[in-house]
Amino acid sequence: ILVNGELVASLPCFVEPKDEIIIDNIAVRKRPSTKRYFLLNKPRHVVCTQSDPDGRRRAADLLPRMKERLYCVGRLDADSMGIILMTNDGELTQKLTHPSFGVPKRYQVVLRGHLTPEAVDKFKNGIYIDGKRTLPAQLKVIAKTRDGCVIEVTLTEGRNREIRRMLLRMGYKVRRLMRVAIGPITDRGLKTGGHR
Repeated sequence: ILVNGELVASLPCFVEPKDEIIIDNIAVRKRPSTKRYFLLNKPRHVVCTQSDPDGRRRAADLLPRMKERLYCVGRLDADSMGIILMTNDGELTQKLTHPSFGVPKRYQVVLRGHLTPEAVDKFKNGIYIDGKRTLPAQLKVIAKTRDGCVIEVTLTEGRNREIRRMLLRMGYKVRRLMRVAIGPITDRGLKTGGHR
């Protein structure tokens, strides 16, 4: 075995993608990795996981079969719906999910009850969950109904069930939660269960 022209005398031998590897005088061909990107409009009761012991329908089940394994970029819980990016591009996944990159995710939320101005301010400034304050968020009331309201929330972090937990902590129950945008990517023209 030769790596970059040098004989490998002992194992293990670590290599980089750019290295030239020759085994028994035959060059190892590098397979170009095919990056795949899908935007899925996830319905309720579909899970964002690679396997589910309960046999529930997975987000990956809604996409065409392919040899590359795709992962959900971030998650939406089973009760939530809306857009989720699915890819095998780990670098893009890191840039979209890590809070240090500040990629906004926008949600439409239907609540039971009406938000007070104090609750809106508290939500925008951050709430303590599990001993850590959430990052500042944007919130605006879009519509009011007799017994509730519709709000738009924009977050730059994505803790587990963050919106639901923040609102519940203030005494509000979420009836429906839907992600409508990830950065500049929106759900426009994408039906529930559909992908592009």
